[in-house]
Amino acid sequence: MRGVWTSGQVREAEEVLLARTPEGALMRRAAFGLAVRARRMLARSGGQQVALLVGAGNNGGDALWAGYELRRRGIAVTAVLLDPQRAHPAGLAALRRAGGRVVAADGPGAGGGRGEGGGPGEARERREREDLAPVRAVRAGVAGAGVAGAGVAGAGGPGAAAGVLRRADLVVDGIVGISGRGPLRERAATLVAAVTAPILAVDLPSGVDPDTGAVDGPAVTATETVTFGALKPVHVLAAARCGPVHLVDIGLAPHLPTPHAEVLEAADVGARWPVPGPADDKYTQGVTGIAAGSATYPGAAVLATGAAVLATSGMVRFAGSAADGVRAAWPEVIATDSIAAAGQTQAWTVGPGSGTGDDGAALLAAVLEHDVPACVDADAITVLGTHPALRERIRGREILLTPHDREFARVAGEVGPDRIAAARHAAAQLGVTVLLKGNATVVADPDGRALVHPSATSWAATAGSGDVLSGIVGALLAAGLGPWWAGGCATYLHGVAAALAADGAPAPASAIQHAIPAAIRRVRRADGVHPVHDVTTWTKR
Repeated sequence: MRGVWTSGQVREAEEVLLARTPEGALMRRAAFGLAVRARRMLARSGGQQVALLVGAGNNGGDALWAGYELRRRGIAVTAVLLDPQRAHPAGLAALRRAGGRVVAADGPGAGGGRGEGGGPGEARERREREDLAPVRAVRAGVAGAGVAGAGVAGAGGPGAAAGVLRRADLVVDGIVGISGRGPLRERAATLVAAVTAPILAVDLPSGVDPDTGAVDGPAVTATETVTFGALKPVHVLAAARCGPVHLVDIGLAPHLPTPHAEVLEAADVGARWPVPGPADDKYTQGVTGIAAGSATYPGAAVLATGAAVLATSGMVRFAGSAADGVRAAWPEVIATDSIAAAGQTQAWTVGPGSGTGDDGAALLAAVLEHDVPACVDADAITVLGTHPALRERIRGREILLTPHDREFARVAGEVGPDRIAAARHAAAQLGVTVLLKGNATVVADPDGRALVHPSATSWAATAGSGDVLSGIVGALLAAGLGPWWAGGCATYLHGVAAALAADGAPAPASAIQHAIPAAIRRVRRADGVHPVHDVTTWTKR
């Protein structure tokens, strides 16, 4: 698993590391990794011109030092300074010495986002200032109208800056770091809107909240992101904004605390996926019960049941009014009209398409009569929202709730901007494990553990896809995985199946269902991760 740490946790770890590291070393190390990624992106397009969007603080310093590294390798680099008086002094001087050009983005609201350059995250900048005298000359040249000999391209200003960005083959976003909050300010937003080239974000896309991934105004959408030392919540909660994330090791790992959340990798899922052993039979591998569907939604029963059949090698029993349809689609399933007639199971999935009226409530109550783990999904979650007695019956049991945002609101209140915090709060409040579905799915248990599954695509966002997920969860619960692991592994595999089924074009839930065996083979491969699904990668120097 990969850990994810909040901006506060990272800042505290950086303070410890900085106290043990020579001045300037961390920023130079980070900038070198950033420059390596920039060169690789340029190599794909054959471009030779880089523009740096430079804000105050560490990220601007990283961008300037990366510009210095790129200039040393013959690449044309121009820095657009959003706040010339607060640009990182050593990085600015280094870029100038290497022959880089500088323009100022003058005008109202030229800064990046609220809070950039302030707070404890500026430890690196305080420690890494050097060679200030020549920098003052550069700043004077940037700010003044007479710029001859100052190493500044033109008189600066919005027009010059926008022109630099339009001509660039790659733009490096060093506007706001992990201390920043809120959307881009007006001038920064205007300049970002002028960019047509790929964008490489420094640490995170500016304007996206580092700890929640929330966006409430203008923000950068990066082509790729380079981060340093540790993954942050933004990288998994706003994967589509970040693009592929490349982690540069700066020696921070020994100083990091327990992760805020974790991200499963293919090897984690493959190692836990149940497969039959030499002494197993259909019963010992887990018997899954599916209570789903109705006259209105018979397809939900077929999708959830088929997913359970394909996910493991045990047995599946179905109970509900859609028994005939289930038998026709999946002849290996033991299909009955009621839970009482279904026989013994090791776990149940209940709720997909089952209805929210009295019949749906009776179905959920009947499942809860069995003292086995259960996946409570879809209509059964809505039933919990209107039946406090049933909600109390699930507390403390091996139950996994799988709501999307609207269903979540019916049992735990609005999700809000922080999906990890919301899922954790709901798990503690309800006393069960909660799988909050979405483009970034969060699985949290009552003990506070949290898994985040990021997705940079939306192929799984199709009708019936949730029914497929609940069937997979039920099968894993029956095979003996606990709710937290069952939720995390099922979500990961569901995403792989969706990517395989889509293969670049929209695919229905039935195609996702039928891609489950291929997805299982994929995660069980020794070499691990499917590239479509691997949101983060490791940059090694």
